Amino acid sequence: MSDKEKETAEQEVSAENTDIKADQETQNDETQKSNNTSEKIEDSEEKSASKPKKKRGLGFNSKEKELKEEIEELKTKNDELNDKYLRLYSEFDNYRKRTVKEKSELFKTAAEDTILAILPVVDDFERALKTFKTDEAENAHKAGIELIYNKLTSILKNKGVEAIDQSAVDFDLDIHEAITKIPAPTEELKGKVVDVVEKGYKLGGKIIRFAKVVIGE
Repeated sequence: MSDKEKETAEQEVSAENTDIKADQETQNDETQKSNNTSEKIEDSEEKSASKPKKKRGLGFNSKEKELKEEIEELKTKNDELNDKYLRLYSEFDNYRKRTVKEKSELFKTAAEDTILAILPVVDDFERALKTFKTDEAENAHKAGIELIYNKLTSILKNKGVEAIDQSAVDFDLDIHEAITKIPAPTEELKGKVVDVVEKGYKLGGKIIRFAKVVIGE
């Protein structure tokens, strides 16, 4: 082999070695870059792990809590308003019923004073009728008085007036007024009404005059 050929061969080998070395350097650079990148990623992960994690949804939970409190407050106010409404309605209903009852009683007993003023006249008629004898001459007068008396008592009855005129019944403080006591004629009349001195009267079921009675003892 000539010297020129040797020199050419050495140059080719040298060029190949240069290319190989360049390739190795390029590969080393890429490996180094990859290692650096991995290190950066690891450092980033470590820093991220070391940092305290933020609580997710904290603002949402706070708003939810506020909404729940507001709902509870509205429910409480609603319950209070309902309670007030029911109380007012109940009071108004009681007032309405009481007013209706008072009006009804007023209509029934509106003429109470007038009737009380007429009752003594009725008593006088009854006393007068008892004084008549069986004389024929007086029968005409008695018939006239009875006619007037019956008309008067009929009018009072139509106005809701009811007489209390019962003897031989138990003494009742709600309708009777005892004016005296006498020995009972029989055992059955002890503690009972023996005689009615003056009739009592009711108007629409209400006592407007107590019956004056004698009690047996």
